[in-house]
Amino acid sequence: MYEAQCYEKRPDTKVRCTLCAHRCSIANNQRGLCGVRENRDGTLFSLNYGKIIAEQVDPIEKKPLFHFFPGSKAYSVGTVGCNFHCRHCQNADISQYPQEHHGAIVGKTRTPRELVARALETGCKSIAYTYNEPTVFMEFAHDTALLAKENGLKNVFVSNGYLTPEAMDFICPHLDAINIDIKAFSDIFYRDICQARLAPVLQSVQIMHDRGVWVEVTTLVIPGLNDSDEELQKIADFIASVDPEIPWHVTQFYPTYLMTDRGRTPAATLHRARSIGKERGLAHVYEGNIPGTGDENTYCPTCGALCIERNGFHVVSQNMTEGICPLCEQTIRGVYA
Repeated sequence: MYEAQCYEKRPDTKVRCTLCAHRCSIANNQRGLCGVRENRDGTLFSLNYGKIIAEQVDPIEKKPLFHFFPGSKAYSVGTVGCNFHCRHCQNADISQYPQEHHGAIVGKTRTPRELVARALETGCKSIAYTYNEPTVFMEFAHDTALLAKENGLKNVFVSNGYLTPEAMDFICPHLDAINIDIKAFSDIFYRDICQARLAPVLQSVQIMHDRGVWVEVTTLVIPGLNDSDEELQKIADFIASVDPEIPWHVTQFYPTYLMTDRGRTPAATLHRARSIGKERGLAHVYEGNIPGTGDENTYCPTCGALCIERNGFHVVSQNMTEGICPLCEQTIRGVYA
């Protein structure tokens, strides 16, 4: 066990967790909605600190991050637990593990120093906190990120964006990039599909951007739920209002977990979503999970030159140097070597 950060003690031995926007009020000997933070006699503990359930080297494009050291490798780690309960979760076997296994917390014990050493040994440019929601293992992510920075590594979150401002204050000084899901643009979707709300997610996109963290956004486009023109326009308009050069990844849904009542997203739907994003002023919109038929290349928004060619999660060629278009010398926003 490890005492948690971002919580408030109450006089009746209850605690208020301030890590995510649920702001759970947790009674003694109970856990928050994430299933991995427990109140013991008025002290909140992180039960999954250093308990790594998934660990491997990934291309940074898999996060997906397309404008953050393209072509580099990320040492990717995750634990059990999540503060969302998405009916279509693609990693439900780990994200929902405590809820579905009588509160069990499993994983190999790792220290921040071990993870940093492994990242360096495998030639990774960054450590990615991913697979489940990194907010729910914030303390371990923070300690690892601090040590990673000292050793020249970058830090990346792949997140549902349900952090509080307090949590962002805690992690932002050590965070270099984040991909945030905007799953839909309605509270009804967030309530019924994720058991959450939309507004905190939008707030996180804005705050992370304002704090200088490189932000990219992903929307898993689900047939019949968030694939209307109006819905996609609203998401694109919001991203553009923050910064039209934030990359938007529109990706293919496939039936999984508790949502097997609909098929995969047609490629034509993702083509339409990309067109909508471009029409609403976004400089970079990418079609994901349909390699070979989706457009995952980076083009100069000024002259249209091909700057980075991709196939799936892999960079085929880079035709620009340090983010400069090879033809018109326009800067392609991002973080590059």
